[in-house]
Amino acid sequence: MNNCGIVLTGRPGVGKTTLILSAVSGLDRKAGGMVTSEIRKCGHRVGFSVTDLATGHAGVLAHIHQTDGRQIGRYRVCLADLNAVGIAAIRNAVADPTIALVVIDEIAPMELVSPDFVPAVEQALACGKPLLISTHAHTDHPLVHDIRRRLDLVRVKLSNRDDLADTLAHKLASLLRAPPIDGERQA
Repeated sequence: MNNCGIVLTGRPGVGKTTLILSAVSGLDRKAGGMVTSEIRKCGHRVGFSVTDLATGHAGVLAHIHQTDGRQIGRYRVCLADLNAVGIAAIRNAVADPTIALVVIDEIAPMELVSPDFVPAVEQALACGKPLLISTHAHTDHPLVHDIRRRLDLVRVKLSNRDDLADTLAHKLASLLRAPPIDGERQA
């Protein structure tokens, strides 16, 4: 099992993804995995995208105009893009020896719709590479509880998010310099 990583938690829109992107951009090692972002039109959020951090390939995670898929709030999840982009990005980050850090942004109700999502996250947890994960503050799922218990938990709030960028960058740099945990392969 991998206990080497950081999990950011906070409410939607607090800045978890922005922190992740800022932190990984300053690393001297390659990061891979998935990140999610808002899709905005005329100043209003209409959906969410999912992007492969290593390749830049993107798809739609959920959208208000999506006609099929499971409904979460006012959005419908695009399972095809979640699987083809997000889950594939996690699996590629685990398997690619040039990727040193696995990023999973985020574990929340939309992502948990896919039956392949939890096994991909579990594979990342067991791979031996450092992890950077974000979770929705109120996601009540056994996987999320396990991750919050096993990894270094950082609560992101409006009052602390601006101060967390440097702290997160230093923690990640330290994780990437740490020797592998016994029995686990090094990135």
